[in-house]
Amino acid sequence: MLEVALRHDFADFTLDARFEAPAGITILFGRSGSGKSTVVNIAAGLLRPDAGKITSGGRVLLDTRNGVCLPPHRRRLGYIFQEGRLFPHLTVRQNLRYGAWFAPRGAAREESGRVVELLGIGHLLDRRPGALSGGEKQRVAIGRALLSAPQLILADEPLAALDEARKSGILPYFERLRDEVSVPILYVSHSASEVARLATSVVALEAGRIVRQGSAAEVLSDPSVLPAGAREAGAVLTARVLRHHADGLTELAAGGVPLFLPRLAQAPGSEMRLRVAAHDVILSRDRPEGLSALNILPGTIAELRPGDGPGAIVALDTPAGRLLARITRRSAAALGLAQGGSAHAVIKAVSIAPADIGAGPRAGETRDLIPE
Repeated sequence: MLEVALRHDFADFTLDARFEAPAGITILFGRSGSGKSTVVNIAAGLLRPDAGKITSGGRVLLDTRNGVCLPPHRRRLGYIFQEGRLFPHLTVRQNLRYGAWFAPRGAAREESGRVVELLGIGHLLDRRPGALSGGEKQRVAIGRALLSAPQLILADEPLAALDEARKSGILPYFERLRDEVSVPILYVSHSASEVARLATSVVALEAGRIVRQGSAAEVLSDPSVLPAGAREAGAVLTARVLRHHADGLTELAAGGVPLFLPRLAQAPGSEMRLRVAAHDVILSRDRPEGLSALNILPGTIAELRPGDGPGAIVALDTPAGRLLARITRRSAAALGLAQGGSAHAVIKAVSIAPADIGAGPRAGETRDLIPE
């Protein structure tokens, strides 16, 4: 468990944040300038705050009241930057060994063969960084961080420098880290898709202060928390793969409601996370008939929040979970939508992007580190 309480005054900005990060991935979420990277830099020992305390696994890294401020090299951290920052003259194998060289004697650590398998980099071991793609470099950087036997991993927008194809390729490896590594990961992102797929918990920041914290479903489905802007609004549903159909569709169950998506690779029984963008949800007062859309979910309007312009965000509680719909205020008035009223959410099967579909956390899968 990572425990953080910080306060720091800048010339035009005050950071005031307090939160806990369990094992798994805790995502600091918010728009640029909200204080996410500042929190990570303080946790890394790169910036000393005016006041604060940080403990990791019961070990005090910072306590300004008692004059404790461990230097970066004594904090037992693994840091994953936006770019891999590998040593160009060393092979992948040697870069990984460099991380292991920093593991304290007798410290609990990951076994190198398991890390290589976890990240799928066995075929890269004899290559140098110049022969790797951006996604491959990031996977090696993750491995180097893991092998240093860290008590905490910091990841400052680790996918920001990758194109969409490479992001999609590396997200499953972060999902495996979340489920299989017993080290808290503090992860900075302003991408709602990354939050939806990866987060064990979310800390939403705005202007240096925490505006919401909780699970990805709780934070992203709150209409008052839109750190990335209304256009990025969306909600997270958890569903289980039921069956694959011969016409290329996969049927999932979400709260007893069937959902259809283009065929997924996951086997029946697999738990999935789906991010449904608010602009892809159409609302109807009555259950519509004669539509091509396959997914129709009845629900109750939990909140209707008008925007500054012509738009509005509607939060709809359905058996599958809370959905958000981005519609115009004119449409809301024409339909007579109001809190407590009923409505149906209409979602096309093909509207959920592959990047917004990920594996759900597997309870009980986290594995212990091994002693050296």
